[in-house]
Amino acid sequence: MERMVPIAASGSVTVFSPMNGRFSFFNSPYPMHFSLTGVDIYPERGFGEMAPAPVKGRVVKIRKVRAPGGRGFRDDGFDCVMLLESLEDLGRVVKILHVDPVVDCGEVVEPGQPLGRLLRSGYFNFWTDPHTHLEVRRPSDPFRARGGFTLRRLLSVDEPGPVEELRGTVTRSTPEYTLIALREKVRIGLPADVGGRTGLLDGGIPHYGRFGVHIRGPVPRNSLVRLCGEPIGMIKTATGNMGLAECTSFGIEVDGVEVGLSLYLSPASEPKLKLIPPKRGMLMLEESEEVSLAIKRAE
Repeated sequence: MERMVPIAASGSVTVFSPMNGRFSFFNSPYPMHFSLTGVDIYPERGFGEMAPAPVKGRVVKIRKVRAPGGRGFRDDGFDCVMLLESLEDLGRVVKILHVDPVVDCGEVVEPGQPLGRLLRSGYFNFWTDPHTHLEVRRPSDPFRARGGFTLRRLLSVDEPGPVEELRGTVTRSTPEYTLIALREKVRIGLPADVGGRTGLLDGGIPHYGRFGVHIRGPVPRNSLVRLCGEPIGMIKTATGNMGLAECTSFGIEVDGVEVGLSLYLSPASEPKLKLIPPKRGMLMLEESEEVSLAIKRAE
């Protein structure tokens, strides 16, 4: 089975990510990601490839659901909801989306065991990578788009200090997005200043209007978040070592093109910046090209 690392928990339920994958609590417009009750796990595999199970549980329900058509891409024509009865906390079930299962109801899965084929859902944006969405729910209320138990992050996020510039090398360039490896060496995530402390950013900025921060210890509410010295948001809500910030008025540009920035946490691999163009194909950089991102305050 694939090597997995614990990244989050709810009650006694432990959530795992592939060691060489990445995950995000906030990089989505879906409501659960703004209430600290959902997490997306990216196993760094292609659409149609196998997703590893993120929890220990017994499969109790599988439901195919309708999904809208893909906006600018070919989708799989459906999505899937899977419910697993937790074997760590019998009073909770785990809801999983975007996986077409290879397991049947009644089967028990362990973290890292093959769970199903990664779907390209019509709910995604054109830049969305293959992933599983996970929530921990009450057995009496497993399906709603809201509700669920709060998650707490388990992975440590220590960083020596915020980055001073967003400069790096293109490692992948597609019509959908571009990946940048920063010149400054970082680990786990992109570090920024959070009220005078170092925190890691998690989310889509500024296109989702909100983003998450992760620090060691409690996140201070009403703290200003600065990236490369520029204010990008204010912490509005916090639960333990995670906080949610609302974006200030700013933009991010590369080569004169305004882009979105997608940010995740990576347990083992060096994190990369994901640049989102305004439209598919509007930003085509060369691999190995060195680029610099500028944070622009709105006039």
